[in-house]
Amino acid sequence: MLVGDLPSEDDVQHLSSVWQRRSHVPNHVFATIEALPVSTHPMTQFVVAIMSLQTESQFSKRYARGMSKKEYWDAVFDDSMDLIARLPRIAAYIYRRKYKNGEHIQPNGLLDWSGNFAHMMGYEDESFHELMRLYMTIHADHEGGNVSAHTTHLVGSALSDPYLSFAAGMNGLAGPLHGLANQEVIKWIYELREEIGAEIPSKQQIEEYVKKTLSEGKVVPGYGHAVLRQTDPRFTAQMEFGKKHMPDDPLVQTVWNIYEAVPPVLGSIAKIKNPWPNVDAHSGSLLVHYGFVEYEFYTVLFGVSRALGVLASLCWDRALGFPLERPKSVTTKLVNDWLAGKEEIWEG
Repeated sequence: MLVGDLPSEDDVQHLSSVWQRRSHVPNHVFATIEALPVSTHPMTQFVVAIMSLQTESQFSKRYARGMSKKEYWDAVFDDSMDLIARLPRIAAYIYRRKYKNGEHIQPNGLLDWSGNFAHMMGYEDESFHELMRLYMTIHADHEGGNVSAHTTHLVGSALSDPYLSFAAGMNGLAGPLHGLANQEVIKWIYELREEIGAEIPSKQQIEEYVKKTLSEGKVVPGYGHAVLRQTDPRFTAQMEFGKKHMPDDPLVQTVWNIYEAVPPVLGSIAKIKNPWPNVDAHSGSLLVHYGFVEYEFYTVLFGVSRALGVLASLCWDRALGFPLERPKSVTTKLVNDWLAGKEEIWEG
């Protein structure tokens, strides 16, 4: 993600080894997590843990000593590598604390980054490890305009270190219009099945439920995207995984039925430019198949993956010397003029 090339097997082994060596999490981070009520949302615990880990920032320490601007990228890279290496340990600790009575599992240094994450959460099925490799890859990042990527870039433009910048991005990811959407998809499907009274609703039943959802002024979670104008290729990748590992799973089959039923309904509404599914429409059903039913935690998985993309971008921000970002200011007069048709508010 830094250089735009697919890694060789040697590259993968080297990176896994580097992250394993950098993965130690200081005890005060676990103590900070433990100071929160267990009932605290996993994303809140995740962000608090990242903030407590900021004590380890090399960028912050080197900047305080008078680091040259030419060295910014190197310090950001160092912090980014440490943070990426430590996130699976932190996330797995939160998962086991909240859902598994605090019965923690120690890391296995012989496993790769994603496999070790799955292991520390308590999932040893090799196909689940394969799913985590897929999940961590396709949720990393796809463009810089989404909330978590842009927020990380924005906060980093103030020369906030990668820990502060990434924590800010994760607060954006926690919103229901962003990373929380995968949680909303599963909730919506459960409500669909309960109301219809069928484990695998028919396409016609789904169509009627979708129309009812829209008539109530609600959205169909997992459908539509601000940028894409086709089926999200990350959805397709997950669908292929499902066909390989769980073709007869009722929840997965429901997702596929929704995929056939929803786009025609949404496409008939003129203002909807993209009726196709995005990445969130499928990810939860694959996790549920393996017994990973704690959907409040799904956004944390998303966050661990997203670090790969946004921190790689942050390294380039500092290497290229991008300036402090400052959005245009809008006055009340400008808004009034725009409402009166006298001014194009977004010009300039």
